[in-house]
Amino acid sequence: MERRHLLLSATVLVVVLLGACTAAAAAAEKAAAVPSSCDAYRGSWVVDESYPLYDAASCPFVRTEFDCRLNGRPDTAYLKYRWQPSPPCSLPRFDGRKLLSAWRGKTAAFVGDSLVANQYESLLCMLHAAAPGARTNASWASGENSSITVRFEDYGVTLVYYLSHYLVDLVRDRAGRTVLKLDTVDGEGRKWLDADVLVFGSWRWWARKRSDWDYIQDGDTVLQDIDRTQAFAKGLQAWARWVDANLLQTTTKVFFQGYSPSHLHGQEWGAPPGTTCTAETQPVSDAAAAYRGQAPNPQDAIVRRVLAGMSKPVHLLDIAFMSQLRKDGHTTKYSGGSGPGADCTHWCVAGVPDSWNTLFYYSVLTAGNS
Repeated sequence: MERRHLLLSATVLVVVLLGACTAAAAAAEKAAAVPSSCDAYRGSWVVDESYPLYDAASCPFVRTEFDCRLNGRPDTAYLKYRWQPSPPCSLPRFDGRKLLSAWRGKTAAFVGDSLVANQYESLLCMLHAAAPGARTNASWASGENSSITVRFEDYGVTLVYYLSHYLVDLVRDRAGRTVLKLDTVDGEGRKWLDADVLVFGSWRWWARKRSDWDYIQDGDTVLQDIDRTQAFAKGLQAWARWVDANLLQTTTKVFFQGYSPSHLHGQEWGAPPGTTCTAETQPVSDAAAAYRGQAPNPQDAIVRRVLAGMSKPVHLLDIAFMSQLRKDGHTTKYSGGSGPGADCTHWCVAGVPDSWNTLFYYSVLTAGNS
């Protein structure tokens, strides 16, 4: 009887081991067939009749300059495009309630220029549409410390936007002159420390010909001006040092908004000279054509190099390629301004920034950043 019991146990053990080996082999085969990672920022724009994800007219948080429909834009095709990554990648549909629940009791802060505000206000509208009955409180602060704060009371979630063109300190000296300090983030950074999630972005103001400062200070060196690309690199390195010094030992999740392209020169997508984003109603269909004749943007290489050298993990929201295809998505003459020029830098809301935020949402989920 005992021997029969031992034989039965041995048989069961063999069956279990064979089953485990078969399962392991199947898992290994599956792993070999599917890449261990995918690049969700490579893909194409596809028409999706369920888009847009919200009606900007029903969103209380979008500024007039971004609301193209309010400002009279007659076409609607630009609202119907969804970003679809190349296989085997796929994006989950944005679930605003799920994100609010994941962020319950937390603060997410967006820090940067008006392109960061573009993304921030898009996300507010996406969350508001997902939870239309949620109680919200909003406040605005103007002046040098300009900010927007919106709180979703039912979830205890706060989303803040801090205006910061350079991410480094901009101060006044004793003579009242404005100084751009390339090596310090102390004044700017104090207000960011309470956030659980931080999204940064900067570049456009570094490249402007007209500056809002009187001189630049880099350590003990004072300059009237400096090569702007070099200045950006120095400023971003100072920001990186601040992040590593202040956030390395925290659970704060940090993201950086990649380069958002303008569409001022039609030759870049094969259009005749003099063409801009004005009157464009369709994306670039040929991905290669989107970069025809366009010099690489130095900001992109600098950002990648600086982020790679940091101790604190920072996720790059690599929106450059996908946005380069959307010559139709800018506010153009529908930004509410009275000037004759077209805005080929900022984006309509609803529109392209919604897909940036779907990728941001994807990054939050896949990286465990909630």
